[in-house]
Amino acid sequence: MTQTETADRVRTTLATVDWRRRTFDLYRRVRATPDPATAHALWRETRDAMFTDHPASALLPEDAAGFTGLPVPAYDPAWRFHLPIEEAEPTVLDVETGTDGVVHFDRLGVVQVPGVGSLDVWAHGGYAGGLFVPVKDASAGRAGGTYGGGRYLLDTIKGSDLGADDDGIVLDFNFAYNPSCAYDPAWACPLAPPGNTVPVAIPVGEQYGS
Repeated sequence: MTQTETADRVRTTLATVDWRRRTFDLYRRVRATPDPATAHALWRETRDAMFTDHPASALLPEDAAGFTGLPVPAYDPAWRFHLPIEEAEPTVLDVETGTDGVVHFDRLGVVQVPGVGSLDVWAHGGYAGGLFVPVKDASAGRAGGTYGGGRYLLDTIKGSDLGADDDGIVLDFNFAYNPSCAYDPAWACPLAPPGNTVPVAIPVGEQYGS
């Protein structure tokens, strides 16, 4: 590796660290904001700024030039839930990500979302632990809908955490967001498996395309 390549790698790594740091802080502020709609506005504003200015933004240069903000509809409180994690048959999910190798998940349980269906709740099998809840809805891959591979509701190992207690976890579909691979094919992201695919369209959260 040349000196220039080493310097580039250092810059990229430090930028990613700062992105993660800011993401953790954003969700800390979201959880500390009593009004979910106000928290959602903060989330939208901060993520738009990060995608616009941050060196670790997933936007490709040709997309960044005309970027005016992520396509996120107004907050709808009907899509916020506090749900218990119910028992489910243990199973595993191994995802080949390319950059991070095989990422292992164990199914922790399921949540039953009123009007939506069931979603598997995954525990990250890596040393850092964490919860992972993706969702793929009926509009995925359609014009004006959501990303074809699904979106993330929670990925606590990377900071996206809306809160949990002994009674369950907070799932707010208004905060659903696209994985990095939706914007840059160089990323290989864990996508929603069958147990996280639902038969209804979810019109809130980050949308995709036109």
